[in-house]
Amino acid sequence: MTIAGSDSGGGAGIQADLKTFAAHGVHGLSAIAALTAQHTRGVTAVHAPPPAFLRAQIDACFDDFDIRAIKVGMLATAEIVEAVADALDAHPDVPVVLDPVMIATSGAKLLDDDALDALRSRLLPRAAVLTPNIPEAALLLGRAIDDAAQARAALDALLADGARGVLLKGGHLDEGERVVDRYRDRDTHFEHAAPRLDIDGHGTGCTLSSAIAARLAFGDTPADACRAGIAYVHRAMRDAYRPGDSAVSVLGHLGPMRA
Repeated sequence: MTIAGSDSGGGAGIQADLKTFAAHGVHGLSAIAALTAQHTRGVTAVHAPPPAFLRAQIDACFDDFDIRAIKVGMLATAEIVEAVADALDAHPDVPVVLDPVMIATSGAKLLDDDALDALRSRLLPRAAVLTPNIPEAALLLGRAIDDAAQARAALDALLADGARGVLLKGGHLDEGERVVDRYRDRDTHFEHAAPRLDIDGHGTGCTLSSAIAARLAFGDTPADACRAGIAYVHRAMRDAYRPGDSAVSVLGHLGPMRA
């Protein structure tokens, strides 16, 4: 199940999550935590539904389905964070992939200031895997992350703050011609380096966290799920296309099926 925001442009959020689930052969459920008016050039408006309605969506899914993993994305307000945390507390055995969506690629702010503390205290400890990018990790920790050493230290700090596993995405960190994603949990750590692709991709973080959740639903360990998710996103970026008027590309979630 994905608990996240809807992207009217179809490239990120709930829409990217469901395409990713389908590509992995799992049935996708959704609880919409925010509505965005959005296209490839940016976010023009955000509407958050009442928290009680969000909780009703989550409860309806649990009432009828055997949910094996949950991806949590854009939540927007503190009230919504609290509603999601309360719902997850009722199902403590289901692994959660937390993508702490705070700022859109376009620069639009997607998380209220008072929601950050609620996310830290209520949802971080529920994360089997936390998947921040560099700016999001810096906001969570309240300090800059400017090089590889600080990125490695951020992994330890986020684990100390409660997450059970952390995949720190490296796309925003300048490490030359490569992108380095770093993973750490209590037992495992790895770094995955890949050439930086010349693609302005949309929805990469949503897609990655959803792919990890799909692999967890199949029984992968968090580390193996992250490795598989990274590989899937790399393939989807190579099959990216431009459906809008901007230079922003949407990932090819379904690969050859799209043609």
